Amino acid sequence: MFVLALAQLALYFQTGKTISYSEFKQFVRQDAIKELIVGPDTITGELKSPGLLDPKTPDLKRFNAARVNDDPDLVKELESHKVAYRGEAVNKWLAEALSWLLPIGLVLILWFFVFRRMGGAEGGIMSFARSRAKIYADDDVKTTFADVAGVDEAANELREIVEFLKTPAKYTSLGGKIPKGVLLVGPPGTGKTLLARAVAGEAHVPFFSLSGSEFVEMFVGVGAARVRDLFAQAENKSPCIVFIDELDALGKIRIQSPMGSHEEREQTLNQLLAEMDGFDPRKAVIIMGATNRPEVLDPALLRPGRFDRQVLVDKPDVKGREDILRIHVRSVKLSNDVDLRVVAARTAGFASADLANLVNEAALFAARKDKHQVDMRDFGEAIDRLIAGIEKRRVMSERERRIVAYHESGHAIVATALPNLDPVHKVSIVQRGYGALGFTMQLPTEDRYLMTRRDLLSQLAVLLGGRTAEEIALRELRGVQEQLQALEVAVERMVDERAH
Repeated sequence: MFVLALAQLALYFQTGKTISYSEFKQFVRQDAIKELIVGPDTITGELKSPGLLDPKTPDLKRFNAARVNDDPDLVKELESHKVAYRGEAVNKWLAEALSWLLPIGLVLILWFFVFRRMGGAEGGIMSFARSRAKIYADDDVKTTFADVAGVDEAANELREIVEFLKTPAKYTSLGGKIPKGVLLVGPPGTGKTLLARAVAGEAHVPFFSLSGSEFVEMFVGVGAARVRDLFAQAENKSPCIVFIDELDALGKIRIQSPMGSHEEREQTLNQLLAEMDGFDPRKAVIIMGATNRPEVLDPALLRPGRFDRQVLVDKPDVKGREDILRIHVRSVKLSNDVDLRVVAARTAGFASADLANLVNEAALFAARKDKHQVDMRDFGEAIDRLIAGIEKRRVMSERERRIVAYHESGHAIVATALPNLDPVHKVSIVQRGYGALGFTMQLPTEDRYLMTRRDLLSQLAVLLGGRTAEEIALRELRGVQEQLQALEVAVERMVDERAH
């Protein structure tokens, strides 16, 4: 087709100079034309003598002229001047066909490449309505409960789900029904996704994993279609586990407001509720969700028959942190001086993800110093960086460093003198983080869940000890005893007002 198009174009774009019809008739009357080709619309000829067309180009002899169709004397005039001529019929159908076939072909080619790129491996142009869940076969999930630590209560709750997936007849024979949905609730980084994968790995069943935000799109109805497709795939692969991470992105409470609501998200949530209601209870399909904001979930999602079992995945205690550290240091070369109990005690409030990051930071500190093993000092530097921030190498005057030393010493002295406080572990006057010129670290000996009024007053005294030490050392304090007594009275009054 391309070759034919070039041939057709060659008929229209002949070589030579284009002249007017009157100039052509003048050449005929001068007997200057050697031969002529008369077409339906154009006349192409060659002159006897070169240079007549343009003196600047003496070698140019060929010319083209547009034919005037209402000239009945053209043939007689050519014969009278004995001009050799011949006619040539041009087929117009090829040009007309190409005029509309070429644009259509270009549009089809563009359509093919654009939608092939949009569809990709998802299944073509209509893939936007399919579920985007990542499907792991029963042999692909290698995670087990041995890889989970620090959340023993949650793991024990989920072992029952594993038993049902392995031996469903044990429960159905007695008339019992396993919960349709299990909601994992807890702070970020506590291992909710890891627990869900461990359930699938222990039960050796397929695992569907996706996020709640993957359902909602700008097109109305797409999210509901993806929910239907997800449950259809899960039913075909039962027994299996469907895990929806960040469920709050999909299941937020439905409210009526003057500004209107998010219609697409609500339709997707309604479809999810309908699918969980109409799901065959005999099918061994467990719907698991995870969120760190359970208070924003719609009540219809948490009623019995849907996500009727909630499992709390909280931050680990000191023993749990030690067990988590032992899991993460399996592939790390440790020195003999590393005591994971001390590391666990120094990381109160750390979640599982924080502890994994701690081990990685300690390994990076050791690698920067070209060490072959990670020692306790590397763990200490990693903890300081995660808690207080990155160390800053800024130049401070001697007077400012002395003031910072007085300030941190005040914190340390008060923390050591008062009872029922965590012992001081480290005092530093190195700048870290956002504006911290130094810090005093207290190492807790045990996790605390309650604090008495005296404990709160002692912590306030530690916080105020830094400024008091500066005033004493710099002789800026007048009546130290009186100010301390006034401060204690003010603190007690504030605590009493809060209590009432």
